[in-house]
Amino acid sequence: MKILQNYIKQSLFILFLSIFLPLFSIASIVFLIKMATYTAVIKLSLFEMSKLFFFMLPELLFYTLPISFFVAATLTLFKLSNDNEIIVLFALGIKPKFILKTLFVPALFLSAILLFNFFVLFPHAKVLSYNFLSYKKSEAKFNLSASEFGHKFGEWLLYIGKDNLDETYSDVILFNKKQNEEVVVGAKKAQIINDSGILRLKLTSGEGYSYSKEKFTQINFEFMFINDTMKTELDEYQTPLEYWFPKNQPSKMEKKLITNILLSIFPLLGLFAVASIGIIHARHQKGKVYLFLFAGIIIYHTLAISLQLLIGAYAVPALIFGWLIATYIIYKKTIVAKF
Repeated sequence: MKILQNYIKQSLFILFLSIFLPLFSIASIVFLIKMATYTAVIKLSLFEMSKLFFFMLPELLFYTLPISFFVAATLTLFKLSNDNEIIVLFALGIKPKFILKTLFVPALFLSAILLFNFFVLFPHAKVLSYNFLSYKKSEAKFNLSASEFGHKFGEWLLYIGKDNLDETYSDVILFNKKQNEEVVVGAKKAQIINDSGILRLKLTSGEGYSYSKEKFTQINFEFMFINDTMKTELDEYQTPLEYWFPKNQPSKMEKKLITNILLSIFPLLGLFAVASIGIIHARHQKGKVYLFLFAGIIIYHTLAISLQLLIGAYAVPALIFGWLIATYIIYKKTIVAKF
């Protein structure tokens, strides 16, 4: 029995890899295309794109792993049926429930990984991705160039006379009008320095003038730094529970949580469907396997999404018991009754 279990698991593992890798590659390409749209707004290096892709990895795995397992498990049994190995096993007195028990362990293990992935890793990856994009967008807003119009730099109006090839600027003038005072600063050269989200304007060889009704002040400087803290909206959370049960917008996160729970346990709930679809008479049912396979995936995902919209948290027990009862009845009539 141990040898038979290892044989089934080995076949499952090989098929799983052959399905998961192409599916993961296709999903990655879709996400890379989505990432490419960000480059129209922000500037991303190859390292930064790799970093952003790494943040999206938990979401990629979450949607590809359960589908890959369901397809691989079904095709594993279909292959055994097509090679008449299933018939030999049943002729030797091995029951269909033995095959289900063999598939139960990897299904349970995968469901546990998926639950951990979406409940723990999702929040961390999502927050990091959101903050990273927010930071890059805020950084992109400050794109200086020489023109007849000025730029806003914090409380200052900034005018640039010339762009230099070394990413510096020449003939720079800054103007700041306060309630009782006006300040004008001119410099021969300026450079933008980004220090951990704080933009600094480094001025070289210039003069500053401050005047009001009471006094007029002039200074000469070799170097001057003017800071402007970027207003970047950063998200933060302390624990996964705080992420999934926020004080603001609780209904939105609750719906997402319910859907993710149902998708996470799909490998476990789909075992009866796997057996019902994969175990066949090779001569009569061969052409219907792929139709039933994709129909099962579409029906389950449609029910998971629609039920949480209709009945909220009750969707979890409703789909679990409803799906198990329905697929078990099909399993009893199509597999147990015949084998």
